[in-house]
Formats: sequence, C-alpha cells, structure tokens
Amino acid sequence: MSAMDYGNLAYLILLGAVIVFWFFVQNRQSLNKTLQQGAVWGLIFVGVIAAVGLWGDIRLTVQPQQLIMEDAGRIEVPRGPDGHYYLTLDINDAPVRFVVDTGATSMVLTQEDAKRVGLDEDDVIFYSEAMTANGLVRTAPVRLEDVALGPFHDRDVRAFVNEGEMSKSLLGMEYLNRFARLEINNGRLILER
Repeated sequence: MSAMDYGNLAYLILLGAVIVFWFFVQNRQSLNKTLQQGAVWGLIFVGVIAAVGLWGDIRLTVQPQQLIMEDAGRIEVPRGPDGHYYLTLDINDAPVRFVVDTGATSMVLTQEDAKRVGLDEDDVIFYSEAMTANGLVRTAPVRLEDVALGPFHDRDVRAFVNEGEMSKSLLGMEYLNRFARLEINNGRLILER
C-alpha cells in the first residue's frame, strides 16, 4: 500500500469512529437496543463481504454446466445468464472455455489460451487477417493436436490465434459442423455425433 492508501485508510477509520461515537451518544438512553442493532448491522456487513469473496465458488454451483451423455453421443449446454452458450473443450489436455459463436467461421483462441494449450511463440505468427465485429484484426493460423469435447476427440484441428483483445475464445462453425446435429431448443444447445 502506498502512503496515499494509508492516509485514506486512516481517514476512513477516523470518520467511522466519529460516526459510531455520535451514534452511541445520541442513543445513550436505549444503549442495549442500540448494541443489538449494531450487532445485526455488523453481521449483515460481514455476510455481504463473505458473499462477495466467495462469489466465484458459489457461481460455479449455481450456474448450470454442460451435460455430457456419452452413451447417446450427446452434449447439452444450457444458455448462460448473459444469453450466450459456453463450451469447455480440452485442447492438448488443457481446458479452454469457449463462447459458441455461430456467426464465426473458425475456432479463434485468445493469446492467453494459446499459451495454456502449449502453443509456443514460434508457432504463433500473425500474418493473416480477419474481419470481425470490431474491425480488421491480425490472426495466426495454427493446428491443434488434440481437441476433445467429452468423448469426442478430433486431431489436427485448424484454428486461429487473435492478436487483438478478446475476453473469451470463440468456437465457430468449422468445429461445430463436425457434429451431425446442432440444435438450439428451449434454452439449450444440443450437439450430437
């Protein structure tokens, strides 16, 4: 923390102490009730802080995940809260979360995901271009050794690494067309081979 941060923290502590002191002075006739209310508000504050801190873990249990039915050769994916469908594929044994983009032609990896799946800087050479919703971007064509979605494995899959900023990798129609059936029904994306 910098000196400015310590100064801000000291100011906030002093301000809080003054407010608490004023509150107790104003309510000194009913001090027992004031202490009870203060304890309730303190517990509410601690609960909110705990919920914010644990939200990442809570979200994983609340938010529905993809369902893989190996016997039927079927994968069902619920629509996310933001209206998109997300699939997690294992690329070279590294899990990568994709947003399903039926408007995209190819599989497009972020630079971070490309590093996680083991693509070296020597493998990623930005010499091609693609037109996106954000305009023209440079891309690097790559080959992915092993791409797995549940029981379905594909070898030597063509993909691109985007040089621009992307929050998530995109799963386009080139990969989705490997499935015999692709259906969006009742808030679920269904893939079958």
